[in-house]
Amino acid sequence: MTKGNVYTIDIHCSKCQSKLYRYRKEGGGKLVKCYKDMILEDNTKGDLDCQQCGQEFARDAVIHNRPANKIIQGKVFIRGHVKK
Repeated sequence: MTKGNVYTIDIHCSKCQSKLYRYRKEGGGKLVKCYKDMILEDNTKGDLDCQQCGQEFARDAVIHNRPANKIIQGKVFIRGHVKK
């Protein structure tokens, strides 16, 4: 069930700028969480650490009964907003 606009975004490490995820974001607002079933491309080993510099960028969570990665504020930035 989609809510509002749907975008494809690239999520990067704020420390070393390496690409972590390509993610399908629904709705507006800041990136607070990534639902695991909405990650289109995962460039990590699934351990929630940047593979280049080792910085932890998220924590495991269950939000609205869905497995998610809760983003740690300031650890990532977004590039691209491709409306789908």
